[in-house]
Amino acid sequence: MSGRIGDLSPKQAEILAEFRERIQDILPSLPAQHDHYLLRWLRARSFNVHKAESMIRKHVVFREQMKVDTILSDWKPPEVIEKYVSGGMCGYDREGSPVWYDVIGPLDPKGLLMSATKQDFLKTKIQNTEMLRQECQKQSEKLGKYIESITLIYDCEGLGLKHIWKPAIETYGEILTMFEDNYPEGLKRVFLIKAPKMFPVAYNLIKHFLCEETRRKIIVLGSNWQEVLREHIDPDQLPVVYGGTLTDPDGDPHCRTMINFGGTVPKSYYVQDSVKVQYNKSVTISRGSVIQLEYDVPAASSLLRWQFASDGADIGFGVYKRTKEGSQQKIAEMQQVLPSERYNAHLVPEDSCLTCPEPGVYVLCFDNSYSILQSKKVRYKVEVIPPADVLMQYPRSSGDGRLQ
Repeated sequence: MSGRIGDLSPKQAEILAEFRERIQDILPSLPAQHDHYLLRWLRARSFNVHKAESMIRKHVVFREQMKVDTILSDWKPPEVIEKYVSGGMCGYDREGSPVWYDVIGPLDPKGLLMSATKQDFLKTKIQNTEMLRQECQKQSEKLGKYIESITLIYDCEGLGLKHIWKPAIETYGEILTMFEDNYPEGLKRVFLIKAPKMFPVAYNLIKHFLCEETRRKIIVLGSNWQEVLREHIDPDQLPVVYGGTLTDPDGDPHCRTMINFGGTVPKSYYVQDSVKVQYNKSVTISRGSVIQLEYDVPAASSLLRWQFASDGADIGFGVYKRTKEGSQQKIAEMQQVLPSERYNAHLVPEDSCLTCPEPGVYVLCFDNSYSILQSKKVRYKVEVIPPADVLMQYPRSSGDGRLQ
């Protein structure tokens, strides 16, 4: 049995009912509550109800932390991402699913990662994925059948050494992990076209980020790739450059109004060249170690701002709040305020802030526990800005996020 509506075994139907009952408390926080949606999480965990419950509960936390419910309306990617990250949605396959194109060759990974933070790229991909999720909903209503996944066309022409630069692979890996953990069963199939000889090298670097089910959906096409695409996508839904008849209104065969083809990022976008911060402190975090920096926030609605840059490699960073006074407290025992993530602060200095909802001792944690060989030097500056001064210093800041 496929584990889909209309094709459930009695045991699978029983597990679905149990799953729904176990997550009653978080159902209102999910983007959908119908059985089609819940079954995606169960299929992703082979109908192990405990694993599926753990996965979907983590997703609810993810949606809250990343402000996913409002990311389409409230977040705008940096200009460099909008201009130079290639790809886009264009048309629908024969079953009505949206088709997304990732165009690898024109991508300038180093230029992009020197010009925007890794977190900016993650948010952009979340925004894209939420747009596609909503597009699937619209198609479901339009066609009168459930559309839950997309067709992805991966144009590998021009794939080269610049695309397997280590920071780029690490960032792409985090994006893939985010997608696998939070949008299960979102891919119907992946068509890889125009793959060069070095494709196996690149694929081996990222395949461990993909679950086995996703790997099975990847189809590497040969010289007849246009013919195969037309078998799955009507010609009037397929751009001319990919073997169809679809063009932009001005006749552009690449459909550039829908698919961005990127390009080399001008160095004028590079943040390292434009940001000059006077860091007043520095610290070296030994390999496998964590450093905690404590800051007393005397009043609610104060702004906690941090700026930091690392030398030579990325660094983990998160913000926590102590829940006990006086005695020492482990990070695991503290209240998480900002989840720990790895920042490419050696490429793009970090400059962010948050509004402290209540007074107390806030702990900034620089995490190098994942590095078994390399210590990291971090230069940083931290400010606690009283509520009365926030509006004067940052009149256009929401007090939560990256400062421009």
